[in-house]
Amino acid sequence: MTARSAGQRAADDVVTLLRARNALIWVVTREEARVEQAIADAAESIGCAVRLWDCATGASKADGEAVDASLTDPAEAIKAVAASRKREVWVLRDLPAFLRDPYTARALRSLVKILPASPQPEARAIIVLTPSADVPPELAGHAVVIDWPLPDRAEVAGILDGILEGQPESIERPTNGARDAAIDAAVGLSAEEVQSCLSRALVTARKIDPKAVAAEKKRVVNASRVVEWFDPDPRGLDAVGGLDVLKAWLVARRAALSQKARAFGLPAPRGVLLVGVPGCGKSLTAKAVATAYGVPLLRLDLGGLKNKYVGESEGNLRRALKMAETVAPCVLWLDELEKALGGATQGAADGGVSSDALGTILSWLQEKAGSVFVVATCNDVSALPPELLRKGRFDELFFVDLPTASERALVLAAALKAHGRDPGTVDLPAVASACQDFTGAEIAALVPDALFVAFAEGERAITTADLTTAARAVVPLARTAADKVEKLRAWSKGRARPASTPEVAASATAGRKLDLS
Repeated sequence: MTARSAGQRAADDVVTLLRARNALIWVVTREEARVEQAIADAAESIGCAVRLWDCATGASKADGEAVDASLTDPAEAIKAVAASRKREVWVLRDLPAFLRDPYTARALRSLVKILPASPQPEARAIIVLTPSADVPPELAGHAVVIDWPLPDRAEVAGILDGILEGQPESIERPTNGARDAAIDAAVGLSAEEVQSCLSRALVTARKIDPKAVAAEKKRVVNASRVVEWFDPDPRGLDAVGGLDVLKAWLVARRAALSQKARAFGLPAPRGVLLVGVPGCGKSLTAKAVATAYGVPLLRLDLGGLKNKYVGESEGNLRRALKMAETVAPCVLWLDELEKALGGATQGAADGGVSSDALGTILSWLQEKAGSVFVVATCNDVSALPPELLRKGRFDELFFVDLPTASERALVLAAALKAHGRDPGTVDLPAVASACQDFTGAEIAALVPDALFVAFAEGERAITTADLTTAARAVVPLARTAADKVEKLRAWSKGRARPASTPEVAASATAGRKLDLS
């Protein structure tokens, strides 16, 4: 038996609700045409006629034929539903904007209270079609909210086949791997966006090019303004100097994102929380792990999102998390988590916005569907709500400390490679020794400083002396914020796993030779 698509399952839910005589169904979607067609098919399957309404075109049938073009007032439309004695489903578009009018809101509330008692031949229901999940408090007890899913792989495949159908033989048909790659690249978009991406690729390349589809998808996702499709570091985990324990753990989890792992019954990895000193590789690791896993990297700016929904609900946050699930498998990067959620520990200092966001994120981390690997970073763990640190939210909690001597050399080598320089031309241990207590970012910044000097002196190669001279001019964060660093280290003991193998200090008596003969 063929599994039903996500859209078909949502339509099944509508049928169930209609049969249960739910009078008000609140459907959250941006895909008006796709969802209206699905609702029409669902309603007609149980003998209900469908009427569409909006303030511009009035009332019409599901096929677009006008019923009453003069019925443009929302309150009058609600009266028309009340006066009808037919088995009907009325789909009201853009209604939330009109519910600010007390009369319209009252009329709808009064109507949905009496509709469930109508005789079966006169059974009517109202479906509100809107991008917003914010149900007015007066209607919250009457409305059933359905968050309509974006097209899944099966639906995207159907759209792809529909576009290719009837195309001339000169159009190259994607086979096996290319077809699957194109479908994966388009998942996460609306049906209209999928059609646009695939059609554009077909026109420009005369074939379905997965890379072209992915590029268009990146543009669409970034335009949503709820998540950012971030370009991961092409070097992968090689870009991260040191952090050997963390990198080994990440590599071990990579296979768990595969289909074989799902078939084996292995649970999808939840993700990792990286706590530690600023500038020591937490954000770089997030960008590198997406490359290592071969999946997209989505960055969720909780602080920026918070500014957008002050005075509104957490709808944008839910939409962002839903998009991550749809794009999955992917890496979701939550950067500087404490800045966005710190207000949740300070009562209603921000109007409860942080508390709402925290509740949404906690629930999602616990119950999220799909292979979304979360990499969350935090510089000040004291500002995080304790419930976020509980086992089960993340697979592991790592503490990222200042780099050891050997790690400082590795960071410097990675920075030299990133600037097109050969690490073998520099005495790495000598420079690492001059960078005691430096963060990784401070070490990496020495390379461009040395390059400026070398360029000014005849465009010569940089030397060990250039780097050590640049190091002497730096006052590291570990000294200017020594108290914060020590507090972080004290907190991590027994609470977080070290991201690096500890450096063993030499004993005071090391090397002593005893004469036991």
